[in-house]
Parts: sequence; C-alpha cells; structure tokens
Amino acid sequence: MQIFYVPGVSGDSCVMDENESRHCIRVLRMHKGERVKMVDGMGGWHEGIITDPDPSACRVRITESTAEFGKRGYRLHMAVSPVKNQERFEWFIEKSVEFGIDEITPLICRNTEKHGIKTARINSIIVSAMKQSLKAYRPVLNEASGFSEFIASGHTATKMIAHCNPGHDLIKMDSVYRKGTDALILIGPEGDFSDEEISLALNAGFTGISLGKSRLRTETAGIAACHSVHFINQ
Repeated sequence: MQIFYVPGVSGDSCVMDENESRHCIRVLRMHKGERVKMVDGMGGWHEGIITDPDPSACRVRITESTAEFGKRGYRLHMAVSPVKNQERFEWFIEKSVEFGIDEITPLICRNTEKHGIKTARINSIIVSAMKQSLKAYRPVLNEASGFSEFIASGHTATKMIAHCNPGHDLIKMDSVYRKGTDALILIGPEGDFSDEEISLALNAGFTGISLGKSRLRTETAGIAACHSVHFINQ
C-alpha cells in the first residue's frame, strides 16, 4: 500500500509537495482519477482522488478522512545519545518509528563521541518509516540537548534511565512503568552514562532500569526499550 505524506490537510482538497508529487506522478505513474491514501502527521488518515496530476503540485480531492488514526493511549519519548556510526543511529530512528514513538531527543552525554546529527536526513527517515508502517502521527525530532539541561527540564512522564553500571540498583521496566502512561527513557552512549550523570538523573526523579543481562549497543538498547513499552501496552 502506497502512502503519501501531506501535512496540513483540511477541507475537501489538498496539494502534495514537490517530492511527493514527483514520486506519485513520475515514479508511480499515477493518473487523474486514481485513488490515493495520505497521512498528515497529526493523526489524520485521508483518502482521495487525483484531480490534477501535476508532478510538482499534485492536487487531490478528499473523499474520506479519519481523525486520530492509530492513536495510542500513551506517549513515548526517547532521549538517545548519537553514536559514531551514523547508519546505526539512523537504523534506531527507523525501527523506533515503526514500533511507535512520539518524540526523539539526541542526548549529548559525557561519553558521546559524535555530537551532531544530520537533521534533514533523520527527518526524511522519520517520514519514510511513518508511511511504511502506516502511522498517521509524525514523531518529533528535537534539537540535541546536553544531559544536565535535559534532565532539569520539566518532564511529567514515567522517567527511566537505562544503564549497565553495577554500582547502582536496576529495576525491570515492568516494575516501574505502567500500561497507558507516558514514558521517557534515557539511552546512553557506547561508553554508558558516567557515574555523575546517573546520580544526577536519579536525583531528578529518574529510575534506573535494566534491559536484560546482555550488554547492548546504544541503538539496540533503544529498540529494546521501545519494544518493552510497546509490549507492556498490548
């Protein structure tokens, strides 16, 4: 099923941007009168008929709309340290969107090796994964944040920090997180969080959690955390 991303859909018609129009008309060779399915990134699922197959501004007449399509009863915010290998971080982004995530914050920690991300490319991956997995809500990619500044911000979700430091007690996620509640999970860099960072997080109301006995790469830990929240909410 081919899905197009068209933000800001309202009324009885809409116009795709140049990228989606080109893909629809030039690549897929769709024509006037053909039916298309679209998401607007704000929970709207729309179906319509092509009325003007312009490859730079394809116009569609809306025939059916559904609000809050696939809305979940909780929100998931992952704050994850970027990793040195950009492709591995992109893999995390893609798979977390497929599982279901609402907000992503690149978290700059003491042991973070790469402080920057390719924002435009990451947003493109988010949109692609959103469409591929039939999601109508577009996850938000925040600006990178320093660790101390991030945990000092007001967060009302269940706050968890996943780490491997044996000097601190760790609890299984299902003993901390409850179905139907919002979750915020911190995932550290390949060198893990520092002792100081863990202490700061615990003092700020975060709970240390374990993601299992294996030592996981950053991107794998992020996916394991996403899956755990998804599984608890089933």
